[in-house]
Amino acid sequence: MKNKIEVGDKQFELFIENDSIAKRTRLIGTELNVDYEGLCPVFIGVLNGSFLFMADLLKEVEVPCEVGFIRVASYAGTSSTGAIKEVFGISEDLKGRHVILVEDIVDTGFTLKFILEKVYLQEPASVRVCTLLYKPDAILHPIEELEYTGFEIPNEFVVGYGLDYNGLGRNLKDIYRVIPDNISLT
Repeated sequence: MKNKIEVGDKQFELFIENDSIAKRTRLIGTELNVDYEGLCPVFIGVLNGSFLFMADLLKEVEVPCEVGFIRVASYAGTSSTGAIKEVFGISEDLKGRHVILVEDIVDTGFTLKFILEKVYLQEPASVRVCTLLYKPDAILHPIEELEYTGFEIPNEFVVGYGLDYNGLGRNLKDIYRVIPDNISLT
């Protein structure tokens, strides 16, 4: 494990170690098993960022479930553009189903607002959001459905464990936060 890394043209420092992520993911899995006992929820991962968290989370889920994905994009560099582009959508019929949207990070809330509008059009029985990271100081559109949160973090840019910087860094097993430009890696 490296304490400092470079991704693209930015420098990052270790923020959340993989062991901590794994422990928190197990706890969320336990909560989901209790909350959805006797049900068959549909987990919908928001690509690309949620893929590692969702894979690890589903290993902890013991209730019968289905899995799907939606892909949306709203980032450019290190900040949200606010403009949501749906790349591909939800193909499952969600009417009367219990839906759990799985996100890597919730910051402004614009992406989730967009997704929730699409999901509610299908008249699900319930909708909850499960996110690895939540930035309460960045939220511009509160998400009432946010039920399961791995970590609340400050409004800093992070990379690793599925999160990227301009397409890079998703494969890192730990999560790193950006080091301001005036601090060197040495």
